[in-house]
Amino acid sequence: MNKSLFAKVYDSKDFKKKATNTVELLSNHLNQVIKGEGKAIPWNDAESEYQFWSAYQYSTAEDFFKTICDRSVRTHHKKYLGHQVGPTAPVSALASFVGAFLNNGSAVYEMGMANNAIERIIAEELTKKIGFDSNARGFLTSGGSLGNLTALLSAKAAYLKKHPKAKRLGIIVCEQAHYSIERTARIMNIESEGLVLIPAKNDFTIDCAQLETRFQNAKREGIEIFALIGNAPSTATGKIDDLTALGDFCRKHQLWYHVDAAHGGAAIYSTTFSKDLKGIEQADSVVIDGHKMMMMPAITTALLFKNGSDSYNTFRQKADYLLSHTEEEDWSNMAKRTFECTKNMMALEWYILYQEYSDELFDEYVSLTYNNTRKLADKIQSHDHLELAVYPDTNILCFRYIQDGKTDLELNKLNASIRKQILEEGEFYILQTILNKKTYLRLNSMNPFTDEKDYDMILQKILSLV
Repeated sequence: MNKSLFAKVYDSKDFKKKATNTVELLSNHLNQVIKGEGKAIPWNDAESEYQFWSAYQYSTAEDFFKTICDRSVRTHHKKYLGHQVGPTAPVSALASFVGAFLNNGSAVYEMGMANNAIERIIAEELTKKIGFDSNARGFLTSGGSLGNLTALLSAKAAYLKKHPKAKRLGIIVCEQAHYSIERTARIMNIESEGLVLIPAKNDFTIDCAQLETRFQNAKREGIEIFALIGNAPSTATGKIDDLTALGDFCRKHQLWYHVDAAHGGAAIYSTTFSKDLKGIEQADSVVIDGHKMMMMPAITTALLFKNGSDSYNTFRQKADYLLSHTEEEDWSNMAKRTFECTKNMMALEWYILYQEYSDELFDEYVSLTYNNTRKLADKIQSHDHLELAVYPDTNILCFRYIQDGKTDLELNKLNASIRKQILEEGEFYILQTILNKKTYLRLNSMNPFTDEKDYDMILQKILSLV
């Protein structure tokens, strides 16, 4: 690349023009989709999409960005009821843009001065809201899966510190836990017998009555259980485990108690629904995703520890070129606690929402989306041909179309066909899941602009496709 080309790449006037045009594009996009104009998902099969981009001829940056908008899922669309990724608050997206432009990593303080100080403030705010005391610490990391892994590695390190000769380690979790827990167990080299799955009750929450028996069975088989995970909520059904009962069990057996609150953790700010997280304050570690129920760009997750020293135990290692040993707490050098060395400036996305709107924003968002989902559940319960999997705790709802005389196999095919037709039409974006070998339609009410008329429309659409 010659010098003149570098001058073009970093030309400030050209950048200003592209940025201004892009913001105008996104502003128009936002204005349209929150009103429900156009499709929620412009569906295309994978091979066709690949062929389109293979033949795509780039003209301008503005044209490229518009094409991306035209061919991508619209998470801000009021008929988006898809995956657990929230509609990004525009100012938080701007914070992400500024962070990406400045490109300050946060592994060491001297590279991430502003971000690392802000990250500590965010962690302190969250730990206080959970109910932890001043000994608590936390940091941000790249997603709930990585947060769960880091937390359980810390749990393992804490256990091995007390039991250095332990070999066959195990963890307890409900069978409805997020799939990242099983992956975490594999990464940690926990044998299959060490992943002790507790059956779920009819409401898809962990059956606490089976905890003691399963724990003792594992113990007799030579498995040393060091941690237990509570769901707040489970990903598939949105149901929240009895966090208090799980905490009591962990105290009884001196187990590390981790709460996966990636989706539901934002309810700590809800004046209405924070009570559903009672018991979370007993946890040794908690994960909360900012990109799910706190309107931030993906991906950003808070990992919070009741005992701050535990957050430093996972990655104790020598890296003289980067890190130096200190006797005092070295909170500002993030690489001592996280997997990431080059971690982006994600704290900006959290901080600006707190500063711009206060934590009342999260209260309103959680309360609105949870209440909307309950209203939809009530409509489904009153319909002869619709059946709930379970009444919702959060804004995740699973239900299916039913018809007398049809077997579960026939209903599974029918509900899968309904979802496929809705996906391909693209007016709405909904999901499906399988629970107890039954196929259910799955809605995540993520958009605060989705209203009762939209819920009525999706139910009418489902019934029209039978």
